[in-house]
Amino acid sequence: MTMLKALTKQKKIILLTALVLLTVCLLYLLPQLNASNYQYFLNKRGTKIIAILLTGFSIGVSALSFQTITNNKLITPNVMGLESLYMFIQTFIIFIWGSKELSMMTSYTQFFLSIGFMMMASWGLFNLVFKKENQDIYRLVLTGMVLGSLFGGLSSFMQVLLDPNEFTILQGKMFASFNNVNVSLLGISCLLILPCSYILIKDRHALNVLSLGRSSSINLGVNYYRLVKRQLMMSAVLISISTALVGPITFLGILVVSLTRKLLNTYRHQEMMIEVTLLSGTFLLAATYLVERVFSFNTTVSVIINFIGGVYFIYLIIKERQK
Repeated sequence: MTMLKALTKQKKIILLTALVLLTVCLLYLLPQLNASNYQYFLNKRGTKIIAILLTGFSIGVSALSFQTITNNKLITPNVMGLESLYMFIQTFIIFIWGSKELSMMTSYTQFFLSIGFMMMASWGLFNLVFKKENQDIYRLVLTGMVLGSLFGGLSSFMQVLLDPNEFTILQGKMFASFNNVNVSLLGISCLLILPCSYILIKDRHALNVLSLGRSSSINLGVNYYRLVKRQLMMSAVLISISTALVGPITFLGILVVSLTRKLLNTYRHQEMMIEVTLLSGTFLLAATYLVERVFSFNTTVSVIINFIGGVYFIYLIIKERQK
């Protein structure tokens, strides 16, 4: 009890969120287990939980970093058009070669193909728009939004021309799913996420200063342009990994980062990174539980998350206009 009183408000909230996540994990993991099936179900459900935590970390932390470097609490790395590019890649493969070619591709091929194209697009966008030190980061964001709309339009055009059977197969790529996560891809994802995590943790103090604003951070000795470029690239890598691993989840980043800021009310990114990861995992796991146990797979995780996140996003916009 004395140790609990000694904790700060932020640490108490983080501890409470961790307990909520643990409770949801147990509710998802333990039901209907018995001596004859526990190995199968624990392995299958455990794989989903690992995928959920990796995805939650990637989306939550990248959104937090992106909002800090852009000094905007209403946008996420998705505005750079990476999810639209992912859908364009999947649609283009089916449109040109058919769904048979997509199904014949190994999980590794699809995974690295998606990540490779998204990373090349991000690298090209950064070097094209954010090359010089006098470039405004909002020009990069706006360019990404335009390119995202372009890829989205091209995808929609090709989808209209697809055979209905081909389109049905493509629909499986449009929504995030944790049902058929490849275990081997989890290991590769961990290896790709680890260096990004190290860089994010290393830059946490610089991000604390950057939250004061561009001019203040430069005056306090932060190498603004180098930090922003590095964090933009890390955000692009993490979003690419999560999208290629399970599919697009648009509004999760806005939802968990906004709630984290309200709950913790702090500028310390080391604490906010932990909280957004825990919140992301809780929301994703709770949505997975609802999809499987309540809705009997009649909806998807991304539909539930995007509905809640979309409503909350509208609330944030209305609140900002009233200020």
